[in-house]
Amino acid sequence: MTEVVLTCANHPTRETSLRCKRCNKPICASCAVLTPVGYRCRECVRGQQAIFDTAGVAALVVGAVVSAVGTGVALVPLSFLRFWGLLLAPVAGGGLAEVVRWAVRRKRNRRLPLAAAAGGGIGVAALLLIQSAPWLLVALSGQPAVVPGLAFSLLWPLGYGALLISTLYSRLRGIRLSR
Repeated sequence: MTEVVLTCANHPTRETSLRCKRCNKPICASCAVLTPVGYRCRECVRGQQAIFDTAGVAALVVGAVVSAVGTGVALVPLSFLRFWGLLLAPVAGGGLAEVVRWAVRRKRNRRLPLAAAAGGGIGVAALLLIQSAPWLLVALSGQPAVVPGLAFSLLWPLGYGALLISTLYSRLRGIRLSR
């Protein structure tokens, strides 16, 4: 009896004994993607992921806008709390993630977490611009103004924003902290 040698469908020079669980195509270890139901080829995984992307571009825009407005609104009360705001910013980020999910009607897209994080960044930038506007107007008018605490006072919203946006991104991405 002669043994049939299988080669990878994508790399004909590599011998393999592994097959895709879905389409039965021979694949090598570098082409195999481990899924909960077994190894699959990249084409089958890509096709399966496309089924789960139910949100279009409009949902990405809605998610970014809701995230920008929500981040800007959430940072205002957090700014009054100073240190304690650092502890509450991740809670606000988790709540904002649920608001974004509700706004896009629970539709899924791989790019939604990134769009929401970008919107959150725009919200932080807008708040920083609003908070520093009086000092910018004084500086642009040519009058000498010494504001030593301005840079330090802008660090708090940056810290809150970083914690809020990272929590927002991780909750929308589905990253779970366990064990």
